[in-house]
Amino acid sequence: MRPTIERRHFLKTSAVGIAASFGVWSERPVRASRSPNEKLNIAAVGTGGMAGADLQRLSGENIVAICDVDENTLGTAAKKYPAAEKYFDFRIMLEMEQARIDAVMVATPDHVHAAASVMAMRMGKHCFCEKPLAWSIHEARLMSRLAAEKKLATQMGINVHASENYRAVVDIIKSGAIGPVREAVVWCAKAWGGKPPVELSPPPASLHWDLWLGPAPERPFAPRVYHPGQWRRWWDFGSGTLGDMACHLVDLPFWALDLRRPVSVETEGPPIDAETTPLGLTVRYDFPSRGDLPPVKLVWHDGDRAPKEVAGHAVPGMGVMFIGDKGQMFADYNGYKLYPEEQFHSYQAPPRKTPKSVGHWQEWIDACKSGSATTCDFDYSAALTETVLLGNVAYRVGKKVTWDAEAGKAVACPEAEPYLHREYRKGWTL
Repeated sequence: MRPTIERRHFLKTSAVGIAASFGVWSERPVRASRSPNEKLNIAAVGTGGMAGADLQRLSGENIVAICDVDENTLGTAAKKYPAAEKYFDFRIMLEMEQARIDAVMVATPDHVHAAASVMAMRMGKHCFCEKPLAWSIHEARLMSRLAAEKKLATQMGINVHASENYRAVVDIIKSGAIGPVREAVVWCAKAWGGKPPVELSPPPASLHWDLWLGPAPERPFAPRVYHPGQWRRWWDFGSGTLGDMACHLVDLPFWALDLRRPVSVETEGPPIDAETTPLGLTVRYDFPSRGDLPPVKLVWHDGDRAPKEVAGHAVPGMGVMFIGDKGQMFADYNGYKLYPEEQFHSYQAPPRKTPKSVGHWQEWIDACKSGSATTCDFDYSAALTETVLLGNVAYRVGKKVTWDAEAGKAVACPEAEPYLHREYRKGWTL
């Protein structure tokens, strides 16, 4: 393991310092395209949970550095990737390894996504980031802009986007099989609500709690409340069921209907809690027309508000229903069904137009090496994430939000600002 550098000492003695690196390295050139047979040198921010799964998918490349704020989790990963240098602070890892890494994988709680990804991209590193792309809309837009300016290969981690079923659904909807679609209903019975902690304690010696908090406001550690794996319940760190699952499920109508950003958002849910996300939420988005395509109303339900029936059809605990002028289409991760059944009894799907994916992670690897396209780059993913997060913004301000997408502002709603652009804790910056 590289020597662990105490934070204040590192900031004092580094030639440029962590804060300065966010600006100084912004002009570093992106490494030229590589031979498809040459392996990427990848650094990982996060090693457990979904990060561990991402690392496994990327393990055919060179995993040269890994970082985790939990020493136990990092130790487990170190056994799988013994040649990788180990770090607790991603800022130190990126600064010390920047000369030899080509790409960075970020799979942390939501509140750290942007801080790590932005630093990496300003160094000219290709970036894979888990969903949702960022904690705030401002962060997501910055990540999209940086990726475009630097011409970097990027991908958000919604691997169902690469599935054959999703691609078949997209082709069927675009073929007009159920006519123009004016409404889509999306739901997930999962619930990520939380309760305030009743027990506080010092963090375990293996957890670097200050680094875990990152840019979020300081708060004391509470056992079994935030880490591991419970952070989605808390506004400071996550975005509830909507942020967790909508990037997967709303992705399908977003893609099939060529959606981009809504013009208004309103919600229904339980009384707002300043600390924790709701156990059930309904969000109604209005999207404008797109060329010849009509306006679309997209409705999301989660937790205890997930429906048992949609458009007159019994449905499972998770899925999407497209409601067209000539019929309806249910879809989920595994399959689809067209209604009315008698109308589509002998229906034959159209010839495939959406190409088969080489695999979600492989798309990104190939793009890093050759400059080829990815299907969930940060341009697409930032708009999807923005749509998802606007549901939480409207819920937290307690009223309908009219969205000025060009300005990135809620019209006549200054109370939305703290949820669009968070103030980072001292010592952290974009």
